[in-house]
Amino acid sequence: MQARILEAARRLDQGRLVAFPTETVYGLGADAENPQAVARIYAAKKRPANHPVIVHLAPDTDPAYWATTVPLQARQLMAAFWPGPLTLILPRADRIPDAVSGGQDSIGLRCPAHPVAQTLLHVFAALKPHGCGGVAAPSANQFGQVSPTRASHVRQAFPDLDDQALMILEGGESQVGIESTILDLSRLDQGVGPTLLRPGQIDVLQLAEVLGDLPNMPDAAAPRVSGSLKAHYAPHTPVALMGPAELSAWAAGTAPAPAWGCVQAASAVRRLAVVVLDTPPGPAPEGVDWVVVRAEPAHYARRLYALLRELDVAGYDRIVLQRPPEEPAWQGINDRIGRAAAAFGS
Repeated sequence: MQARILEAARRLDQGRLVAFPTETVYGLGADAENPQAVARIYAAKKRPANHPVIVHLAPDTDPAYWATTVPLQARQLMAAFWPGPLTLILPRADRIPDAVSGGQDSIGLRCPAHPVAQTLLHVFAALKPHGCGGVAAPSANQFGQVSPTRASHVRQAFPDLDDQALMILEGGESQVGIESTILDLSRLDQGVGPTLLRPGQIDVLQLAEVLGDLPNMPDAAAPRVSGSLKAHYAPHTPVALMGPAELSAWAAGTAPAPAWGCVQAASAVRRLAVVVLDTPPGPAPEGVDWVVVRAEPAHYARRLYALLRELDVAGYDRIVLQRPPEEPAWQGINDRIGRAAAAFGS
């Protein structure tokens, strides 16, 4: 593995692509200071050029190299949650090309906790004269589709790229399973306090413990960030959501099958996979398979993307997800499944 990581770092230094594991999902990486290398990420993913990517840093990298200012709140959050699944949006330093920011004057920074990612980032940074190298890395999948939590998912996403075009580092299954929480701190000098732009495993209550108050919710002037489009994280099979009461009534036969707002007409649906929390609400209606997931946020998040991929290739006409509780610990999951369903008009 050490030899593979050294080879991966050298490839990054040469401007080539490397996919690597993080605790959230696998990332598609390139040298963040090389605009041509970053452009290869966008081309491979078919990602819009104005959609920013996140720069991943080794634990000993000084974030001040990347940002014009690193305010006290950022330092406090880094001390509390780095390495870990928290991305901070800060004012971008002039030396850093705007290719990583979609043309904006901000930059997203994160220090991943996965040991393979940390070693790769450390070795890559050591190859730079300034020792502060960073790797731009959105999720290693086609834009808008389900993120990868295993190395095999990455290979499936890029069948046209061989090992010379895309090196993939194996690191087991991602243990968090959904993308990082994103918090904007780039507008503090404008009087705009910390703003939550994407929920994740680190929830608003945990952030408030460090900040002293709950973060703001997104506003129209907030920076664009990864995973913020209405429709995202979607499999090919149409996805719909159902509340627990609606699901129970349907299973009991006291309510008709819902007229989901999906692309696929309800009359064409013959086989459903219905993902429920803890226990099925009753006998499965004809053509329905209950898929049970434990109602524990960390477990559900770790399972979510792999499960969507499994159901996507199992021949179902539609995937239905029971809505989890509206609680802070579930906010990141509700965000992801809501965007997946939005891709199909649900």
